[in-house]
Amino acid sequence: MLEAYIVDPYIRAIVTFLAVFVILKIFLYIVGKVLPRFASGTKTTLDDVILQKTTGPLTWIAALIGVRFAIGEINLEESLSGTIEGIVLTFLIFIGGVLVYHILNALITIGFTDFGGKAKQKANESLLMFFHSIFTVVIFVVVFLLILASWGVEIGPLLAGLGVAGLAIAFALQSTLANIFGGISMILDKSIQIGDAVKLDDGTGGEILKINLRSTKIQTYDNELVIVPNGKLSESNIQNVALPKPKARVVVPFGVAYGSNVEKVKKLVMAELKKIDGFVDDDSASVKFILMADSSLNFNAYFYIADYREKMSALDEANSRIYAALNKAGVEIPFPQIDVNLKKK
Repeated sequence: MLEAYIVDPYIRAIVTFLAVFVILKIFLYIVGKVLPRFASGTKTTLDDVILQKTTGPLTWIAALIGVRFAIGEINLEESLSGTIEGIVLTFLIFIGGVLVYHILNALITIGFTDFGGKAKQKANESLLMFFHSIFTVVIFVVVFLLILASWGVEIGPLLAGLGVAGLAIAFALQSTLANIFGGISMILDKSIQIGDAVKLDDGTGGEILKINLRSTKIQTYDNELVIVPNGKLSESNIQNVALPKPKARVVVPFGVAYGSNVEKVKKLVMAELKKIDGFVDDDSASVKFILMADSSLNFNAYFYIADYREKMSALDEANSRIYAALNKAGVEIPFPQIDVNLKKK
């Protein structure tokens, strides 16, 4: 249609590119102005993030579509024209994959989290990260196959070959697959989650930092990183301190001298326990007289705190309060001693 007005094909190509690009940008601009009005009325940030993340890829797609139409205005050799169109289509597929990645990433990391909040359930961060890794790999494979198909490569035989090769790879990568399925089983079983404090069979203890496809990263209390294969972890006995509830019991052993009033000691210590930060007042706290030892009357103070992460702080506060209270009340705190009697011959 432009041939009647513009004779030079290159100028027609530039005009066509600009026209298509501007029209598509105007359309995207209108959509970008209309949708935020609906998004502003929602409590979730999902739609806002999707609009923000997809603006760049959509602009590139608009530019590539403009290039595709502009090429048609130039009389190029068929082979050269086909090569350029193939390159443009390759970039379109790649950027389309990036666009799909951003949308799925927002749905997984934000959409599922917001849904879990509305359902009054904590979103499983481990499960979200795990599926995020799987979707990333799937998108990459699909984009790669589509690019091959756009260049005329028959992907049917390739997929069949991949199926046969997949069996061979599965046998060769049994340990890797065991780790992957071990991670899936632990996440679906909800035996561990990111942020949980765990203890393993070999004595390793720390906080779960990340659950990957192959391994789980644990940060120990000495600030060291331990990487455990998921297959081995799924077969181990795991003591999860964070389950079934985050509250934890604190045990404080202490001793007083012989001759002390046992009931007075119990009441005195119990009063101090109730002053500890995070103390759970559910009638489970107690002070027990457990042993008449060689040099002291031994007691154990038992109580719960709301969060297991504060266990060391609670233990420190409990020891400090008990020691100060016993001293103030004049209750003697003994130290180990041996009486030696000498007999004169």
